[in-house]
Amino acid sequence: MILEMKVPSPGESITEVEIAEWLVQDGDYVEKDQAIAEVDSDKATLELPAEESGIITLKAEEGDAVAVGAVVCLIDTSAKAPEGSAPKTEAPKAEEKKAVTPAPVAAKATTYATGTASPAAKKILAEKGMSASEIKGTGKDGRVTKDDAVKATPAMGTPTGGVRSTGRKKMSMLRRKVAERLVEAKNTTAMLTTFNEVDMQPIFDLRTEYKEAFKTKHGVGLGFMSFFSKAVVRALQMYPDVNSMIDGKEMITFDYCDISIAVSGPKGLMVPVMRNAETLTFRGIESEIKRLAIKARDGKITVDDMTGGTFTISNGGVFGSMMSTPIINPPQSGILGMHNIIQRPVAIDGQVVIRPMMYLALSYDHRIIDGKESVGFLVAIKEALENPVELLMNNDINKALEM
Repeated sequence: MILEMKVPSPGESITEVEIAEWLVQDGDYVEKDQAIAEVDSDKATLELPAEESGIITLKAEEGDAVAVGAVVCLIDTSAKAPEGSAPKTEAPKAEEKKAVTPAPVAAKATTYATGTASPAAKKILAEKGMSASEIKGTGKDGRVTKDDAVKATPAMGTPTGGVRSTGRKKMSMLRRKVAERLVEAKNTTAMLTTFNEVDMQPIFDLRTEYKEAFKTKHGVGLGFMSFFSKAVVRALQMYPDVNSMIDGKEMITFDYCDISIAVSGPKGLMVPVMRNAETLTFRGIESEIKRLAIKARDGKITVDDMTGGTFTISNGGVFGSMMSTPIINPPQSGILGMHNIIQRPVAIDGQVVIRPMMYLALSYDHRIIDGKESVGFLVAIKEALENPVELLMNNDINKALEM
């Protein structure tokens, strides 16, 4: 029996996907539920499992855009598995051969291997970073003299002396969609960014004292993201307009906080959503972030994982970013950018002290968020991070950390 495998719908409103990579080759024997392809939608990269066991015939090429419901391969379910062969999980992908036109290669510098150099010449050449073999000596038997060394100039190369090949590859559907959304955000929102800085010492002190016990008891680390998520939820509840979005001529405000967490995955930027963050404890936030990060790393993020979200947190600091203006994740109206932590001198109570400081950036849609609200929102985050025991833990650390 020949089974036609069709592209399933990855989610509502998605009408086509792109074959990112075939994990098997034409004519392979596949097992039921074996991953046979990775497909890109405009929201996520998903694995396509074989519906039955049998010999597979591919009907689409890598890079093809295929409609949801279209046939992408056939499986001959009457075929028997080859004797002594283990099920194939992934076939080696044939290397794409690109036609490369070699750049003109500059003529190599002449090497004078027979020459020797006087001690004085050797010293001068060493200072120039040269060797006697690069110079034609004028002394007896080709010996490099001091005068030869003084007159010698290092080879500077030529403008066309390096490789000048280029490569070209098609962007994935996911990457193209990210690009479109970034341009859309810049073109359709009145985006502004406000900045502040936060003294991270109080959080450093809490983590130093409790992180080992927290990890031992709960199996997850006590990271910075739980503090930032808690601070964001508190600020969103204080400034509800930041937790809203525009829909046509109406403004939608949410009484819950679904926080999108920007993470870097193998297929590019992913923004999975942490649902109802206002109900989560420190342990709950750390566990959920870990779960979503593992799914992103393994390429198993689904459309549902990235659908929704009322506000986004982006941590460019993990890559060393000192300051940036994050771009709003539409249709949301705000995004918080975290940056790297640097030990800097700051003035506290009239004294200059060294503290771990971080710049914060809030990009917001000025159409519905005024400057007063945006500044107040960012100040509320700063206050909570600099006084976490009182404002995020209700003055009960052990209860907040469930110790």
